Amino acid sequence: MSAQKIPKRLTTALVNSLTAGVVPRIGLEHIAVGRRAEVEAILRDMENIAEGGAAFKFITGRYGSGKSFLLQTLRNYAMDRDFVVADADLSPERRFVGTKGQGLATYRELMMHLSTRTRPDGGALESILQKWIASIQQEVMIEKSLRPNDPALNVEVEQKIFEITTEMQSLVHGFDFARVLSIYWNGYKLADDHQKQSALRWLRGEFPTKTEAKRELNVGVIIDDENWYEYIKLWAEFVSRIGYKGLLLFIDEAVNLYKISNSIARQSNYEKLLTMFNDTMQGKAENLGIFIGGTPKFVEDERRGLFSYEALRSRLIEGRYANQGYLNYTGPILKLEMLSQEEILILLQRLTQIHGQHFGYSSSLTNEDLISFMQTAVGRLGADQLLTPREVIRDFMDLLHTLHQNPEVSFAQLVEERLVAPAESDPDEVNDFLSEFEL
Repeated sequence: MSAQKIPKRLTTALVNSLTAGVVPRIGLEHIAVGRRAEVEAILRDMENIAEGGAAFKFITGRYGSGKSFLLQTLRNYAMDRDFVVADADLSPERRFVGTKGQGLATYRELMMHLSTRTRPDGGALESILQKWIASIQQEVMIEKSLRPNDPALNVEVEQKIFEITTEMQSLVHGFDFARVLSIYWNGYKLADDHQKQSALRWLRGEFPTKTEAKRELNVGVIIDDENWYEYIKLWAEFVSRIGYKGLLLFIDEAVNLYKISNSIARQSNYEKLLTMFNDTMQGKAENLGIFIGGTPKFVEDERRGLFSYEALRSRLIEGRYANQGYLNYTGPILKLEMLSQEEILILLQRLTQIHGQHFGYSSSLTNEDLISFMQTAVGRLGADQLLTPREVIRDFMDLLHTLHQNPEVSFAQLVEERLVAPAESDPDEVNDFLSEFEL
C-alpha cells in the first residue's frame, strides 16, 4: 500500500479523535470513504446557495453510521468553497426554542463556531468584519487614488459601509443589525476597543437585557430566544454581500429534540423547524443552507418524532417511487446506508497507514489480516446487533495501539482473544449484513 505523507498535526488529530470515538475536525479527507453520491448531492445544493438560493436537509442514520463524520466533511468542503460555516450540537441546554433561553444558546454556539477558510476552528466573527472593512478600504484607495493616511479615506469607506447597511435595513430586524455594524466600524475607525467589543457582544447575542444594550450601544433590541433565527438569515444576507458564497449551518444531535419529554415544548421546536424548512424551500431565505443530523427515529417516529407533527410529516414523507427502494438524494431527507464491506476494507487500510506514519513504523498487517478482523467482528455479533463504522474504527484503533505497544503479541492472538463490542441494532439489518459479507 502506497502511503501519502500526512503532516504530524493531522495524524495527531486523527489518531486522538478516532481512538476516543469522536469525529476529528481536520484531516477528514484522509479517511473519507464512500458517501460519494451523498456528498455530490450536497455540493449541488452549495452551488444553488452560492447563486442566491437556499437549502435544507435532514441527514439521518443510526448511531455510529457516520452522520457526524459526513457533516464535518461537508463543513470542510464548504469552507474550501468560500462559504462561512457554523456548527452546533443540540442538547438539553441547546434547542431551537425553550423557556430557559435554549434557542439563544444555540445561536451563541453557532456564533462561537463561526468559521471561514482562513479561520477554520471557529471564532471568525471579528475577522469577517475586519476583512470586510479592509476590503472596502483597499477598494476605495484604488478607486479614488487615496493613501492610507488620507483623511478622505474614512469618509469614502463610511459611505460604502452605509450603502451596504442601508440595503439591509429593509429586512426583518435589518435596521438594528445594520446599526450595530456601523457602530463596529466607528469603533474600528477610532480604535475604540470597548465600542468594538460591545458591538461584537450584541452580534453574538450576549446582551442579557434591552436596557444594557440601550446603555452600551443606544440600540433598543437584542438577539433573544424568539428572534435569533431572523438574525441567522441576516448573517446569510450580509456575508453574501461582502464576498462570501453564503452561510451554512451544520446542526447535529437533533435526536435531543425527540427526547424532550414535554409534548408542548417538543412541538414548539418542531414548529421552529417548520419555519426554517419553509423559508429555505420557498425562497424566503437567500444564501443559506441548513443541514441537520439525526437518527431515523427522530424523523419517522409518529408518536414523538418529526412525523408526529403533521405539517412536517406531509413535507418530509417519501413519495411512492422512493418507497419502492429507489435512491433519491435530492429530497429533504438524506438517509445514510451502512458502508459496504469493500469501503470498510479501504477504511481499515487508511487507518493502518495513518497509525504507522504517526508512530513511525511500517505495519505488517496484510489485506488478509484486515479481512479476518472484519469477519471476526461480524461473526461475533449477536442476533440483534450490527457493527457500525464507529465500532469498526474504535476497535481497530484499539487493535493497532495494542499491537504497536506489545510487539510480542501477534495479530492472530488478539483477534482470537478479543471480542468486538457491538452497537444496538435491527435484527433484520444484521441478517442482511451477514448474508452479504463476502470479500
